[in-house]
Amino acid sequence: MPHPRDALAWVKRLRGWRPPRKAVRRAGAVLAVALVLCAATVAGYHAALAWLGPPPLAAAEVSSKLVLDRNGRLLRPFTTPKGLWRLPVAVDEVDPRYFALLLAYEDRRFYEHGGVDAEALARAVWQFLRHGRPVSGASTLTMQTARLLDDRPTRSYLAKVGQVFRAWQLEGMMSKRQVLELYMRLAPFGGNIEGVRAASLAYFGKEPRRLTIAEAALLVALPQSPEQRRPDRVNTSARAARDRVIERAADAGVISRAEADFAKQQSVRAERYNFPALAAHLSERIASASDEDVVRLTIDAHLQEGAEAVTARHVAGAGPRLSAAAMVIDHRTGEVLAHVGSASYFDLDRNGPIDMTQAVRSPGSALKPFIYGLGFEAGNSHPETIIQDRPARFGRYAPENFDQSFHGAVTVRQALQLSLNIPAVKMLNAIGPARLSARIRQAGFSIDVPRNLSVALGGVGLKLEDLAGLYTALARGGEPLALSYRMSGEPMRHAAAQALLNPEAAWYVGDILLGSPPPAHAKAGGIAFKTGTSYGYRDAWAAGFDGRYVVAVWLGRPDGTPTPGLTGLTRAAPLLFDIFAQIGPERAPLAPPPHGVILSATTGLPPPLLNFREADGESITQAATADPPVHIAFPPDRAELELARSGDGEKQPIAFKAEGGMLPLTWLVNGAPIETPPHRRETFWTPSGEGFVQLSVIDAEGRVDRVTVRLR
Repeated sequence: MPHPRDALAWVKRLRGWRPPRKAVRRAGAVLAVALVLCAATVAGYHAALAWLGPPPLAAAEVSSKLVLDRNGRLLRPFTTPKGLWRLPVAVDEVDPRYFALLLAYEDRRFYEHGGVDAEALARAVWQFLRHGRPVSGASTLTMQTARLLDDRPTRSYLAKVGQVFRAWQLEGMMSKRQVLELYMRLAPFGGNIEGVRAASLAYFGKEPRRLTIAEAALLVALPQSPEQRRPDRVNTSARAARDRVIERAADAGVISRAEADFAKQQSVRAERYNFPALAAHLSERIASASDEDVVRLTIDAHLQEGAEAVTARHVAGAGPRLSAAAMVIDHRTGEVLAHVGSASYFDLDRNGPIDMTQAVRSPGSALKPFIYGLGFEAGNSHPETIIQDRPARFGRYAPENFDQSFHGAVTVRQALQLSLNIPAVKMLNAIGPARLSARIRQAGFSIDVPRNLSVALGGVGLKLEDLAGLYTALARGGEPLALSYRMSGEPMRHAAAQALLNPEAAWYVGDILLGSPPPAHAKAGGIAFKTGTSYGYRDAWAAGFDGRYVVAVWLGRPDGTPTPGLTGLTRAAPLLFDIFAQIGPERAPLAPPPHGVILSATTGLPPPLLNFREADGESITQAATADPPVHIAFPPDRAELELARSGDGEKQPIAFKAEGGMLPLTWLVNGAPIETPPHRRETFWTPSGEGFVQLSVIDAEGRVDRVTVRLR
């Protein structure tokens, strides 16, 4: 150790030391050059960023519009305006094993570098200089994201330099998580599929929240060469690329060798899955009318799946043209929990894309409960009142029962439960069709109800959505409520101030319908329901409710062609009961009787309610006696009818049916009269071949109705 005096002497000499002028000049020059290089580097960096411009994040934010259920589950996505499947996804919505394999294969130091891996870049440059060709890449996930963002050529060295600067730019303005999510949204997976979530749905048929090692490895491999590795096009290449990812992950210790061997044994599906399309019709209707990227509906995806499966099963064995529709509503809130627009959205033979909840059809007897409800409200009857089911004529209108028989003296309860036609027409005649029409309109329903007695038997057009709304009001004690399809936003129709029925009348109707004979193999009780069958077996309906839910269903052919044997009790009611079973095995009880309800058998009723007082000929309402205009009930205008043939190939006749007008009727096909029974409103005609036909009917007073149909 030097003596302190020697150290002091050295300091004194150093204090007086002056560097040579030549050395000072050299140091200054080096410093100047360094400053110039730094300035040039900074200027070059900013010039490069100016040349690149800001990252086009706005274009990257364009994603598929999503329709979600009430719990956030995906119901249906839609492609972007450019036709891409690109679904937004967050890091915590993807299986962690995907990230482990992704980083092991693509970018091990992702969380350490600032967008460019200097070590990997130096290695790639050295190997290129040594071998004269690229041996390994140096592209980081951030650089790959930069490449996906910029719609520019990527093979040139200038493009590679641009990716480096863009990567630095992204890392300067984004977190690592945001870079990962941008990559997961933009990475190509073949065809029009972009992003991890869309790829998982297309190739695995599920969300990426839970992935196997084999599935995660395939998602890592595909973006490197998406078209050459598409599982649905080049399955062997996809599997080989997946196995390379698995091997590298095993070498890096991310997965065990046993896991790797098992994953490589898994096959790769050679077909794409369809993207989810639950509540397809409703999703399309709501999404097309909304500017939001994410729309949340009141639909319950689990119940929707069950309702769609049950509906498809019910029509599967009923011919290739039959379709069905169904709705489930929570009548406490008016929220629609399931919406089935057709038996299968993608089945063109069944006109699947047509939303039959919005089609206007004849409801058959489905409106009878509201006619009786108005009768109870008017005080002219009680469920145990005796009413006569016998031949009756109202002016020139003479209704018949569906089974063309008569039951004599029955209670109103029995008349409604058995859906007898003549008692229902008598009740409507007593209260007046105008009152029914006005009450439905004042309750907020946009249903054009004709003011004649044929309404009791289905002489009105309404939608399944309308019928569901009417039965929702009935289940709520007569209080109408707007049906709601969205978790937020304005309802489609505002609730009306006036009740459809008073609570006592609504309870009477519900109590009667609770005892309706159930369909075969169904358990009675628990569900208050009513069926309906339109003329010619074209439409079968059923609507019912328990203490919480309303279910309404329709079956038929969208083109209006009759389906022999199609009735509400045999076809629609079984579907209704099966959908209720999808809701759960237990039924919520109906509300208890309100104050003012008379709980009595027929013998205990007040004398005015013992027997229904029928109107005599002079007291029949003007609406009932006036001949309604002649109207072709079948076939409907612009319908398409299939030509039926017998076993020997002979064409079968087509039934024509008219309503209203004064007999006799004259039928004409393309202007030429055909044979018409003088005292009937229906006739039959055998076509000569396919094509368009104009059908006309003329009543005794010269009133005419015409329709045009297509025969095929």
